[in-house]
Parts: sequence; structure tokens; C-alpha cells
Amino acid sequence: MINLAPLERRAGNGDRILVELYRQLLEKENVRANLSELRKIIKDEDNKQKFIEMVENVSDLTQFLSDEDPKSRKNVALLLGDMGCQPAKDAIFEAYKNEGTLFVKAHYLEALNHLEVEDIVEELKTILEARLEEEVAPENVKHIESEIAKLRQIIIRYDGITRHKFIMPQDKVRVVLTCNRGVRGIVKRTVMESRVGLHPLGVLVETSNLPELLKVRTYKEVIFPLGLKHLLPADPKEAAKALWEADLYDAIKKYHDGPDDYYFRIELKSHMNLDERSQFTRKFGTELERLSKNQLVNSASDYEVEIRLVETTEGKFYPALKFYTLVDNRFDYRKNSISTSIHPSMAAIVAEVSRRYLKDNAQVMDPFCGVGTMLIERNKVSSTKAMYATDIYGKAIENGRENACLAKADINFINRNFFDFKHDYLFDEIFTNMPTKGPKTTKRDLDFLYARFFDKAREILTRDGIIVMYTNEAGFVKKQLRFHTEYRILQETPMQDRANFEVLVIAVVR
Repeated sequence: MINLAPLERRAGNGDRILVELYRQLLEKENVRANLSELRKIIKDEDNKQKFIEMVENVSDLTQFLSDEDPKSRKNVALLLGDMGCQPAKDAIFEAYKNEGTLFVKAHYLEALNHLEVEDIVEELKTILEARLEEEVAPENVKHIESEIAKLRQIIIRYDGITRHKFIMPQDKVRVVLTCNRGVRGIVKRTVMESRVGLHPLGVLVETSNLPELLKVRTYKEVIFPLGLKHLLPADPKEAAKALWEADLYDAIKKYHDGPDDYYFRIELKSHMNLDERSQFTRKFGTELERLSKNQLVNSASDYEVEIRLVETTEGKFYPALKFYTLVDNRFDYRKNSISTSIHPSMAAIVAEVSRRYLKDNAQVMDPFCGVGTMLIERNKVSSTKAMYATDIYGKAIENGRENACLAKADINFINRNFFDFKHDYLFDEIFTNMPTKGPKTTKRDLDFLYARFFDKAREILTRDGIIVMYTNEAGFVKKQLRFHTEYRILQETPMQDRANFEVLVIAVVR
């Protein structure tokens, strides 16, 4: 019988469960189940620390690395990894090398990836090279693939990935500027190219001056379509084969200078559930690695290339490439954001659609400023004399100040409720992203907010002032304008998205 009386005496009620599980383990009772239960319990950080202190001899646990039950061996390896048990490193590595049950091997590596293992990285590389050269029986493919993936994770953690420099094309290139479907026409108007068209993912552009095109502020990201004659089939291995045979490698290499191998991730836009997505991307990525003879390496943690697969209504896939080597510094200023922050490309769209109403050297106010994105993007379209920003959330104000500094935008941030704000002079514009309905906000609350907003706006705007607002509550706006006849809507631009956002330009008329 194991004597755990000292532990039991100092244990609180919660600790006694740990003590009992540990006692049963040491007495080799229900080993597999108890190891599994311990893993669940120590997900709580306090419980983890208590259990680590409880285990005086690491051999109390490493003994189960040679248990006759492979699932017990798996569970104890993972438990040691969860604990960050560095003294168990050598035992885990030896167990990995000696393991004869294939499905267990990847779990040893998962445990090692929680520990410091720099001294065995070279040996792991040798093992990886051998695995990649092995002939694998069909029934073992899944387990070997999992082991290879875990080996790569550890090696990348220490060595990183091979890096490349993006080469700007000298001839014409076709790219898609991604955006929401409802704003494609707006983004298209901001592109000064002769060959521009709408695309399901945004705006398709053929350009011979990619650096200039990349300065457009209204798109989210740039991706490179592959120009395949047919969509990729639904089967992941067949899809990988079709993409490889469409000269995928050359499509990547022609834009890059550097080593011959490229690390990629897979972005799957699909209605599949999480498990189906995981299986698809694993099979697709592994098949691409095989076909490319590991010149393309699937790496979810560190990569330079994204292979984007967008599922169609037919269940097939449209492929495109995103290169993280192509630096996008348009929104570098946006170091900080909060959950309600507008995407800077959407703020740029708001500024673009209201451009004709924005005055140079205007005095501009954002009453619900968040981290300042709206004013920063407004200032990119037309110069301002002064910009003021209020918000009740102090952290947003701090973040906004930092963002504005990085953007070289002179914005006066004030941590105050807009409805309590007073100023010595009037403003030419209110330029804002209106608050939206949240978990604690009712429709009635929003109705009241819009009523107060238009009352307050009239106090601070000049007689010919304007309001530019991004809102998904146009109904409340129009209701209030029936009571506030001093305003008139000059322009309505629906964003045609599911949340029914619009850009409204409203003028003071008296």
C-alpha cells in the first residue's frame, strides 16, 4: 500500500481528487482511465501546479511509458507534456524511438513539443527524412502522416522555415482584391486600371503596376487566382492532384526569390463541420507534400503561402493563393483594436463613398471613436483642420492615441461620453461608426441613443455641417429625422451585407 497520508492531510477538498487519482495510479489501478482523468483535471492551471508539486519522483509517471496498454502509454506521455515535465524528456524520447504501435508515436512527439528538446532536433531531422522516404502500407498512412506533421512542428519551432523574398512582376498580372460582395462596385471605382471586373471574391484586376494597385485602401487583401480551366473536385486527394498538375509550384516560385521549398497553410472556405474540415485539409496537404516531393510543406504554425480553397454550390473548390511575402503596410498604424472596431478597409470605403461631401480643412468629430480608425481613414481622403474623438471606453482611447501616433494623424482623444462633450467651436462634420446592438443593448436603448445623438449633433455642428455615419439601423435614423426636421439625407449607400449596414450622409439644413 502506498502511503499518501502526508498529502491527504494537507489537501483541500479539491485536492483530494488529485490525491486519490495519484494513489490509484501508483497502485496501478485503472491506469488508462486515471491518466485520462488527470489530463482533464490539470487543464485548470491551479490544479496543474498542485499536481506537479504532488509528484515527487518523475519515475512514478514515466514507468507507464512501458505499460502493456498502448493507450496508457499515449495518455501518460501527453500528461507529462501537459505538465511541462522537463525531467521526463529523455524517457519520452526513448519511448518514442522504441514504440511499436504506430498510432502512439505522434503523441510522444506532441508531448515533446511542450518541452525543451533542442539537443535532439538533429536526430529528429534524421527520423523525418527516413519517414519521408519510407514505403507506407495504406492502413498506416494516417498514422505516419500524423507523426511527420508532429516532427515538422518541433523542427520548425527551433529552425523556423525557409524564407523568401517576393518579386514584383514586371509584366501584367491578374489579382483579386477581396471585399464583401455588396461593396465590389465601390472598390472597383477606386481602381485606376482599364481591365477591372467583378469577381465572386471581390474585384478582379489585370495590372502591369502592382505596387501602385496595392495602395488602394478599400480592399481587404490581395489574392492571386490560378486561372484553372476547371474547378477542383470535392475529393481532397484528387483536388490536390488537379492543383499540382495545374503548375501550382511554378505559380508560387515565379513570384519568389530563395530556396526551392515553400511552407504553406490551407484556408478552407466551406460549409463542412470542423471534423470534416480537419480531415479534408490533412489529406489535401499531405497529398500536395507527396506530389511535390516535399518542396511544398504543410505547416499550420509558420508559413509564407496560403492556399485558399473556396467551396462552390456544386461542392467543388475555387483555388487562389495568398502570399505573406507580399507586404501590405496600408494599415500598419492599426496596432490596436477592440471587438467593436471597424475593419480599416471598410472605414476607407465609408470615406470613399462620402468623398464628394467632405471638405478640405474641416473640423471633424467622431463621437464613438473606438480606436480611431474612422478618423484616420477619413483624413486619408481629405485634409482636416482639427479632429476630435470621444469614447466612454478608456482602453479604446489609449489604443486610439497609439494608433493615431503611428498614422501621424493629429487626433484629440477624450475619454468622455459624447452627450457630455462641450467645445468652444462648432464642427463641420461628424464622421462615425454608430454603436450596434449588443448582448446588453435593446432596440429601445438604440432608439433612445439615436434620438439623443441627433439632439446633440445639432449643438456641435455648423449650420452647413454634415453627418457621415456607418450604421445598420437606418430605420431608427429615418424615424428620428421625422422629428428632427433640421436634417436631410443627402445620400444613402447600402453595403448590401447580411447585417444591413449603410453609409448615410446627412446634412444640416436649418
